[in-house]
Amino acid sequence: MLDPRIQAALNDQLHHELASAYLYLSMAAHFEAANLPGSAKWMRRQAREELAHAMRVFDFVNDRDGRVTLQALAQPPGQFASTVAVWEQALANEQNVSAVIHDGFELAHKAADHATMAMLQWFVTEQVEEEKTARMILEQVQQIGPTSSAMYFLDRHLGKDAEERKAD
Repeated sequence: MLDPRIQAALNDQLHHELASAYLYLSMAAHFEAANLPGSAKWMRRQAREELAHAMRVFDFVNDRDGRVTLQALAQPPGQFASTVAVWEQALANEQNVSAVIHDGFELAHKAADHATMAMLQWFVTEQVEEEKTARMILEQVQQIGPTSSAMYFLDRHLGKDAEERKAD
């Protein structure tokens, strides 16, 4: 049985994972409207990944005889000031999710809940990669500028799946 404080923390993480998916879909819509289909595809992949993360938490809570409590999701922004602003928000979002995970891990550590710590360790490691990737893309977008033809090259690269990018 889950400690009620840990259950609440995991439900908070579940909420953040779902909100992230919702945000990334909004960003995908922004990129579609801006004729940046590769960036839109990248954001759609991120949204699916966030949903998978949410289900991982959902299943863990249920496996531990806990109770999943879904919270209302706020409407994400419908428009963004610029391509840079989108990537700034993507990085900020990943940093926020990391903080939620770290708080949950610390709580599980204090409660000596080894199963929750083990599950959250996967997320801790995953977030290092998520933040690194968002930071890298943001820095590239900042370097090339909003009107550069290099933006279209980056967009095409972002639209490729992981295997295609490895081949480049």
